[in-house]
Amino acid sequence: MTGPSAGRGEQYAEQYDVLLVEDDDGDALLVEELLHDTDLPYTLTRCHTAAEAHRALAARPVDCVLLDLHLPDASGVETIRTIQADTRAAIIVLTGLDEPRAGVDSLAVGAQDYLVKGKVEPDLMQRAVRYAVQRKQAELANAALQIGRLRAAENARLERGLLPEPLLSTTAVTASSRYYPGRAQALLGGDFLDVVQTDDGQVHAIIGDVSGHGPDAAALGVCLRIAWRALTLGGHRAQRLLHLLEQIHIAERAGSDLFTTCALITLDPQAATLTLHLAGHHEPLLVTPEGTRQVSAAHGIALGIAPGLGHWPATTLALPADGALIAYTDGLIEGFADGTGARLGVDGLLRLIDTLHTPDPGTHLDRLIARTRALNADRHTDDLAVLRLDWNTDAS
Repeated sequence: MTGPSAGRGEQYAEQYDVLLVEDDDGDALLVEELLHDTDLPYTLTRCHTAAEAHRALAARPVDCVLLDLHLPDASGVETIRTIQADTRAAIIVLTGLDEPRAGVDSLAVGAQDYLVKGKVEPDLMQRAVRYAVQRKQAELANAALQIGRLRAAENARLERGLLPEPLLSTTAVTASSRYYPGRAQALLGGDFLDVVQTDDGQVHAIIGDVSGHGPDAAALGVCLRIAWRALTLGGHRAQRLLHLLEQIHIAERAGSDLFTTCALITLDPQAATLTLHLAGHHEPLLVTPEGTRQVSAAHGIALGIAPGLGHWPATTLALPADGALIAYTDGLIEGFADGTGARLGVDGLLRLIDTLHTPDPGTHLDRLIARTRALNADRHTDDLAVLRLDWNTDAS
């Protein structure tokens, strides 16, 4: 049934989709007549039972449910709970004259309003429907806001674990990092990074990416990052370190399909060398006064793909006196480069870096990420983490 789109008095632009759940034909007819006499633009669908209402709500959403509490297959306030499980619509309970507590009890379990049969006029019905829908929308908005606040707090805690403060005592090496979560509800994923300096003067860094998104991936990333820092400070290096990280990955992961790519970086300012171990991860980029290029390095498989069988060869190269290393996760290069659907890729990233000229490492990362996101029209769905290590061996 469709109600008037305009009537006497105030005009409303809303269209209310109303579901009436009432088994008594006489009471249903009274509700239909009351709605018809209002100014509300509405469509009305009637169900006789709770089961019929469940099917109707599964088929399409509605704005408001007018609910009798005494149905052939449901009775009392539990009827409200069963209907609430199927819809985000406002619920107005229809009570009898001999049910003084039913309306109050209905509000206590989540109904937005109640009307007493036989004491309802068109104006009251109109106000009840409009205000109930508005209250429900406000409740949903407030709940979404609260969820957003909780998620932001959770993300802040996880981000502190994924992106800690570097432990550096030298002035010869500086570390800059940036992180952006994937698009879906700004959830953190498993991208992580860390930088520490050991007593021998070497600077060690890791950047990693746990497959998947959400709290499980983020928690595993935090666990691996903390484990890496502790093991590195404890003297573990290279193959042995990666085997230990893989054991931790397997023990802590929520599902057997999760794997982790990572790059271990050891920068020795005294020996002027840079050593890489890649576990399924991209080669980093080397920035020198002559330009930027991708480092050619040996690869091993990602952690967790073939437990116990991994082999991660080392790649060592001479360190330029003045330069930087940029390590990153997939989110930096997997976005679109233009409107043709082509991906940015490493080649596109290198071309982009050559257009950016700023002496400040943090500003350089900000501009780099801003350009990649602009090219991708903010369509990024993967997390994006970037670590930049700058050095000047003359300063050591």
